[in-house]
Amino acid sequence: MSVKTALLAGAVAGSSFAMANSEEQMAEVEKIQVTGSRIARAELSQPTPVVTLTASDIAKSGSPDLGSILAELPSIGATSTLVGNNDRNDSAGVSSADLRRLGASRTLVLVNGKRHVAGSPGSSQVDLSTIPSALIERVEIITGGASAIYGSDAVSGVVNVILKRDFEGLEFNAQYGNSTEGVGSENYSFSLLGGADMADGRGNITFFLGKDRIREVMATDLRQTSNWGTVNNPENTGEDDGIVDRFTVPNVMSERIGENGVINPFGAADTIWTFDNAGQPILMPNRQYTGSFAFGNFPDGCQYCFKPQDYENVYPELDKTTVGSTFNFELNDQVSFYSDFKFVRTEVQQQFQPSFRFGNVSINVEDNPFLDAGLRDSLLADGTTDIAFAKFFGELGNRSADNKRELFRVVGGFEGAFVLSDTDFNFDAYYVYGQSDNRRQTLNDLIPTNLVAALDAVVDPDSGNIVCRSQVPSLQGDGYSDPAKVNGSDCVAYNPFGYNQASAEARDWVSADVTRTDKITQQIVGGSITFDTAEFFELQGGPIGFATGFEYREETSQSITDEFTKAGFLTNAATPDSYGEYDVTESFVEITLPILTDVAFAKELSLDAAFRTADYSHAGKADAWKIGLLWAPIDDLRLRGTYGQAVRAPNISEAFSPVSPGFANISDPCDADRINNDPDRTANCKAIGMPDGFEANDNVSVDALSGGNPELESETSTSLTVGAVWTPTFIDNFSITIDYYDIEIEDAISFIASQSVVDNCVDATGGPDTSFCSQVDRNPETFDVELVRSGYLNAAALTTRGVEAQFDYRTDLDALDLPGKVNFNLLVNHLLELEDFEFQNRPDEVNVENGEVGDPSWQFRFGANYKLDDLTVSWSTRFIDRSARIELSPNGDIEEDLSPAYVGSILTHDISASYYITDKTMVDLGIRNLTDKLPPAYIAASGGNEAIYDAVGRRMFANLKVTF
Repeated sequence: MSVKTALLAGAVAGSSFAMANSEEQMAEVEKIQVTGSRIARAELSQPTPVVTLTASDIAKSGSPDLGSILAELPSIGATSTLVGNNDRNDSAGVSSADLRRLGASRTLVLVNGKRHVAGSPGSSQVDLSTIPSALIERVEIITGGASAIYGSDAVSGVVNVILKRDFEGLEFNAQYGNSTEGVGSENYSFSLLGGADMADGRGNITFFLGKDRIREVMATDLRQTSNWGTVNNPENTGEDDGIVDRFTVPNVMSERIGENGVINPFGAADTIWTFDNAGQPILMPNRQYTGSFAFGNFPDGCQYCFKPQDYENVYPELDKTTVGSTFNFELNDQVSFYSDFKFVRTEVQQQFQPSFRFGNVSINVEDNPFLDAGLRDSLLADGTTDIAFAKFFGELGNRSADNKRELFRVVGGFEGAFVLSDTDFNFDAYYVYGQSDNRRQTLNDLIPTNLVAALDAVVDPDSGNIVCRSQVPSLQGDGYSDPAKVNGSDCVAYNPFGYNQASAEARDWVSADVTRTDKITQQIVGGSITFDTAEFFELQGGPIGFATGFEYREETSQSITDEFTKAGFLTNAATPDSYGEYDVTESFVEITLPILTDVAFAKELSLDAAFRTADYSHAGKADAWKIGLLWAPIDDLRLRGTYGQAVRAPNISEAFSPVSPGFANISDPCDADRINNDPDRTANCKAIGMPDGFEANDNVSVDALSGGNPELESETSTSLTVGAVWTPTFIDNFSITIDYYDIEIEDAISFIASQSVVDNCVDATGGPDTSFCSQVDRNPETFDVELVRSGYLNAAALTTRGVEAQFDYRTDLDALDLPGKVNFNLLVNHLLELEDFEFQNRPDEVNVENGEVGDPSWQFRFGANYKLDDLTVSWSTRFIDRSARIELSPNGDIEEDLSPAYVGSILTHDISASYYITDKTMVDLGIRNLTDKLPPAYIAASGGNEAIYDAVGRRMFANLKVTF
């Protein structure tokens, strides 16, 4: 979408959408290249809607992160942003776009119309934070299947970032933002952009240097943090009794594990011991309400209980340096050379829970000299000589993600025009190379076997020193073997009672860092050519336009893990090295048929079509196509529609990742609290041998095995977009677009989550599903799940439908005898359907997402700008509809299951003002979330679906731009 026709955005970080407001304006607009097509044409002559975000919109966001800015648009989800990825080490610091909430892997990101190397290993997911906002001219978003135009991954749409080009002069930009409420969400950016023309204007070269910093925000930094969680209602008598089953309360913690250590974590109340910081024993208090075996409510607090929010990251610490350059040169009147280079280094610090042991280690009560003597005597008096122990090892430090990411990308190509006979041809031939190198470290992991040895402390009878039993043969007994697998002879006895009571040497001996390195590469050679049939023939509406081209692309991804991890010495999964690669050869053709123009009932009638075929080395052939229609029966009204088929080939992780061990958190479907959530569960759980009234211990991780599937095929989708554009001639500068979209994905590639494997074992009609039950191992004595096997399949289906509308009005205030100009705009999305069929052959087992947290039924952004000479004042508001915390699927929850069942609607307001102090100096000041509207305290808003909400609250920003 051309910046020449883009209307002013009406909101702080709001969307701007270009739209001609009369036929006269249309006549003045040159034919331009837009994201929805490779054939240049006037913007409103496109059957596919395009939304544009301008550089001024981005500047008013108060953030240097493009992914987070885009996520405020109603059509884009927040689950893959910095906040959404805050619990993932492989994506720590990565911020991506998730169009239509169909997954970031189904959104194709382009830079200047060309693909960009991925930021996460094994994926095609582009890290938008590596695109400096100071270089962006505009961002164009087409929300619909576009595979026929751009290839795989454009299932839900395309985000095309257009960078500044042919810059002349020197520009300095500075941005600062922070919470006004003491949250400490500080961020700043500095950049310098310089450019100069050469050779009498035939060439241009630019250089860019940028520095961005985002400060870490922990959940405990938020004002509303109070360890909210759900607990069982003791007054509940069963389903449909009119009594709430579970309600939400603060101070939900675990007395069965903590940083100071817990003795007898599986015991009854009044038998669970913890320790103060110095190691003195203290009985854990009793909970008031129970949420699960491990967690309960402590209304008066619990000093030494485990509090999950103590370790939850909201924003990671991010420090980014960018260096870039562009060079363009007209070789002659027909051919120009262009190039683009950038290098981005990002350092990321992201926090995770400390390493822990939950009852799977024990203390020798008789021999352990660190144990309090009074507690020892009490336990021995009860006949307890060996007792289970649990602890979060915070004294080792959090398992932080200490990551360094480096991205290098270079683009070079030739573009221009030539004439054959009397036909003009435009061409573009290019080469792209991109490489991402990531060093991912997880700090302070445990070496479990060393810990077992170090906890088995004894007093050496010869020296009187406290040492490991493995160092004293006289105390080992018959059949003893040293449990330590790493440098066992160096064992140092570990005092686990209290906080930081173990020596530095002991802490070092039981812990180590996990290091993984990734290398992702992308190479592309491609070209396209466009022309029309004006020399030979024309339809009544004009000549037929053609575009055709090819692309060859190679993708590789490699991850190497340190030897300790591969050997299984740490609590992290023993992940093997992985490598995958594929190449694809693609060709496409696009055609535009201007059938009629300026005739009765057809001011404009045109037909678009495109076809793309691809041959993947790992997934075979895949075809994509689309057809579009634009009809303007009168000057004021244009009707448009697009229907097509899109494809997405399996990425490297999905196809090539090796079978690896890991961990999974599951909720056992056979637990007494969940067994009635599906009509088939009770009978099926009994059929697999589960006892009546079973209560699962499922608040701890279970082992998991998962890996890629080389037999995967490309998933396919069909998408339909139908809409109208109204630009009434009797209202100057007013426009409305309304579009209905419908996307259906079949044979969708999905990771069958451990939870789904466990659920599908007992949720099948007609008896347990043996194909899933065979993938679940249960303990023969406790019946708890111990191991789940899972992987990728072409098994899923996804559907989404909705209506999106855009309204824009701008006018001078002369008619009211007032100075200045105003612009109002509104972008609305009404989500009618978002459904996930994890198994498309089970249409009755549907996961309904629309209306739930993260996928509200209604969203809108409204904005207004007032411009007077060098001053622009802006106001915007963002609305998020009431959303369900309960499962809205047919076999899901009812409101009785959880209270509160819904998060109320959220309305936030932003204001800003920009002013040109001189022709070369502009300042921009603003406040985000003016009324400090926060989601309810029980919404963490720190990852996943809850990332849609603003958990920080009111904050300010200031921008300075100086040109020389």
